Amino acid sequence: MTLDSTPHGDRSHDSRTRYDYLVLGGGMAADAAAQALREQDPDGTIGLLSEEATEPFPRPALSKKLWTDPDFTEDGAWLGTADAARADVLLSHRVVGVDTDARTVVCADGQTFSYGRLLVATGGHPRTVEGLPEGDRVLYYRSLADYRRLRALVDGDDAGVRPHVAVVGGGYIGSEIAAALVGEGCRVTLVHPDDVLGEKKYPADLAAAYDAMFREHGVDVHAGARVTSGDAEADGVRLTLSDGAVLEADAAVVGLGIEPATSFLSGSVKLADDGSILVDAQLRTSAPDVWACGDVVTYPDAVLGERRVEHVDNATSMGAVAGRNLAGAGEEYRHTPMFYSDLFDVGYEAVGTLDASLETVTETTEDGRIVYYLDDDEVVGVLCWNEFGLTDAAVDLLARHARPADPTALIGSPKGS
Repeated sequence: MTLDSTPHGDRSHDSRTRYDYLVLGGGMAADAAAQALREQDPDGTIGLLSEEATEPFPRPALSKKLWTDPDFTEDGAWLGTADAARADVLLSHRVVGVDTDARTVVCADGQTFSYGRLLVATGGHPRTVEGLPEGDRVLYYRSLADYRRLRALVDGDDAGVRPHVAVVGGGYIGSEIAAALVGEGCRVTLVHPDDVLGEKKYPADLAAAYDAMFREHGVDVHAGARVTSGDAEADGVRLTLSDGAVLEADAAVVGLGIEPATSFLSGSVKLADDGSILVDAQLRTSAPDVWACGDVVTYPDAVLGERRVEHVDNATSMGAVAGRNLAGAGEEYRHTPMFYSDLFDVGYEAVGTLDASLETVTETTEDGRIVYYLDDDEVVGVLCWNEFGLTDAAVDLLARHARPADPTALIGSPKGS
C-alpha cells in the first residue's frame, strides 16, 4: 500500500480554487469542523487543504488500537471527511502563506486558493532533536504515514525477528508507543530525561509503580538522559545521549510533543508566546472571517482558564463548534475536555492540570485510584487511574473553583458525587 492510498484519494472538483469555506488541516479537528459545517450549511462549498498524504484519520489509533486491537484496521477507521462533508479534500497541500486582506492561501507548490471564511486547524509539527534527521529509520511520530513506516519495520523480517526500537520521550506518545512495541515482541529502549518515568505528572508512589510497570513488561527504561545527536544508516541508528551513553538500535521513534504549526501565518493573526493562535470564546482569531481550533489554538476554557490542549476530545469537540461558527452559528466553546491513555492492562482518564509539584490527595479505590491536584486556591486537576466515566463529575468539581479546608474531604468525589 502506498503512502497516499486512501478510501477516496485526493478529491477535488473541476480544479476549483475558490471556496465559501476553506479549512486548513488534515486531522480530527479539521474533520469535525468540516462535518459540522456541512450540517449547518447544506450548500456552501468546502475545501480542506491537508499537508498529509492521507485523508483525516483517528490519530489516537496510531499509538493505541492499531497496535493493540487485532480487530481494528485502517480500512474500517477512516473518518470519511470527503463524503460526509461533501468537501474537496486536497492532500499533500502544504500551506506557506495566508493573506487575510485578499482572503487567499498559498501552498508550497505555488497554488493559490481564495475563501469566503477560513478555519485554521493545522495542529502541530513534532518537536525534533537537533542533529537527528528524519528518515526511514528515524520517525518523528505523528501521522498515518509514520505508522505505516514503523509497522513495516516491525513486520519486515521474514524470519520473524522483531527489531530493537529506541523510543525517545516519556510523554503520551513515547509511553504508548513503547508499550505497543514491546507488546509486538520488539526489544524496546525508552529514553527519557527524568529520574522516574511519570514523576512530573504523578505522585511519587504512583510514578514509581508506573515506571516499574514498564520495566516489568520488558521495556528497558533509560532514565535521566536526552538524545544529543544521532546517525542513521540503512540498517540502524546510533544515538548519543547526554549521560555519555551510546545507544544502537534498528530504529528510533521520537515522541517529544508538538509545536503549533503556525509559521505560515506571518503576522496574519495574533499568536501566543508559544506560537499558538489566540482565539476568543467563539474561536475567532484577530483577523476578520478567520477562525481556528484544535491543537493549534490557545483558548479561554470555561472552567480551566486560558490554555492550549493537545488531546482528541478537545480537537473533535472544538472542531464541531468552529465548523458551525464558520457558518454563522455564533456559539461559545464551553466544553472542558478530558484526556486519556491506555497502557498494557491499565488506563486512565483525567481533566485539568496533572503536576506532581502541586499538593495532591490520593483516594484508593477497588480498581485503581483517584488523585486530586490542588494549588493554593482550588482543585486544578483530577486523575482517574483505572477508573472510568468520572470526568464529567471531575469537571463539575473543578468548576467550583474552591478547595476544602481539609483536602482529604475530597475523597469520595467525583466518584461519590
